[in-house]
Amino acid sequence: MAEDVKPTRKNLMAIEDRIELSERGHDTLEQKRDGLIMEFMDILDQAQDIRADLDENYQTAQRKINMARAMEGDVAVRGAAAALKEHPEITTQSKNIMGVVVPQIESSRVRKSLDQRGYGLLGSSGRIDEAADAYEELLESIILAAEVETAMKKMLTEIETTKRRVNALEFKLLPDLHENKEYIEQKLEEQEREEIFRLKKIKAKKEEEEKAEAEAEREAEVVTADD
Repeated sequence: MAEDVKPTRKNLMAIEDRIELSERGHDTLEQKRDGLIMEFMDILDQAQDIRADLDENYQTAQRKINMARAMEGDVAVRGAAAALKEHPEITTQSKNIMGVVVPQIESSRVRKSLDQRGYGLLGSSGRIDEAADAYEELLESIILAAEVETAMKKMLTEIETTKRRVNALEFKLLPDLHENKEYIEQKLEEQEREEIFRLKKIKAKKEEEEKAEAEAEREAEVVTADD
């Protein structure tokens, strides 16, 4: 509270410095918040496209695997899946977006040729190959979606954190600092008026004393002259 601040010029200067620093920080955080929101909207647009692709790829993969099961049988489909020897490799790195570290997922060996799938030409059929292709494409969509979704969550968290800091400065810290500044200025003005009034009283009293001394000297001179 303002009443807890000692009204001195030193404290006034310190508060003015804090106000200037806080206002600069507020402006910087506002720019960061706006920049993060713009980046988030760009990622959101990407995410919507990726989600649409993911849904479409999932539906396609389901149709393909169901067709393969219906035509080739579950045993053939499971056998083709069990023949897989090389599994996809996922590596994660990081990139910086407006000060927010988000993951960058890299994948390899997702798309495979017939011989890389392990079952070969004789142990497969066109329908199983189509199902495998569809699920490889689906896996790539899932990896990309995971990257974008994680980035969105991290960006959204940073946006909320930045917004809270902006609001804390705008609606709490800066109003309190301005209130303290006004309180100190008011008290200093009161002290200045009191000091001026005190000096005027001292001056008036001194003038009265000097006047009284002058009158006393004149009276003494008159008495001396009469003698």
